[in-house]
Amino acid sequence: MRIAVSVGEKEKARGAESPYFRALLAAGAEESELELVSATDAAHVRARDYDGILFTGGEDVDPSFYGEAKQHENVHDYRPRDEFEFALLDRALALRTPILGICRGVQMINVGFGGTLYQDIKEDAQPQFEHRQTELGKSRQESSHSVLVTDENSSLGAIVQGACRVNSLHHQAVKRLGRGLKVTARSEDGFVEAVESADEYPFLMAVQWHPEEMVNSSPEQREIFVRFLDKCREGAARR
Repeated sequence: MRIAVSVGEKEKARGAESPYFRALLAAGAEESELELVSATDAAHVRARDYDGILFTGGEDVDPSFYGEAKQHENVHDYRPRDEFEFALLDRALALRTPILGICRGVQMINVGFGGTLYQDIKEDAQPQFEHRQTELGKSRQESSHSVLVTDENSSLGAIVQGACRVNSLHHQAVKRLGRGLKVTARSEDGFVEAVESADEYPFLMAVQWHPEEMVNSSPEQREIFVRFLDKCREGAARR
């Protein structure tokens, strides 16, 4: 089994110390099964097929990919990563590869399915609380608000019963939902917090929070990675 963990260049430099890497290990993956990849690996990655793809947090998605100009100074994008990950997403969907998205990952996936984003929720919407908890002095590992499961028959609904506490480290969010996706959880103030494929698909889950930072304190957050790995193994066994 081989899983690609798509990250930014700074995160890739952390290697096995990346929290995404460590979360997958904590959920039962072997180090030899994981590969941190970034835009600089585009040629290499195009030549490989993976048994799972994890799209992680990081830079904002270039608004031009959803038909908008940049509206705020705090929108920081990196187009090479966007181009790399959209190509990786298309390849994964064509091969029906299990996909997990985190923070930027849910936003990139939504745009890849034709959706749009709030470029900054403070400027473009009416959040009822701070969604970037580090602004409140909270660590990345702490929870700061609840998310409410809206589809109990979803993959997330099989893990979380009703609601769970999560951390929150984002300034953008899903606006118009992409075609072929369904919302499976929302924040207390109504923002999309999780999406999944609306069609029959082996596994496509993407969440707005950072479960990798909470695997040691929350069985529910760890279970997200466990379920992802299970689906990756099932697919690898069929190849």
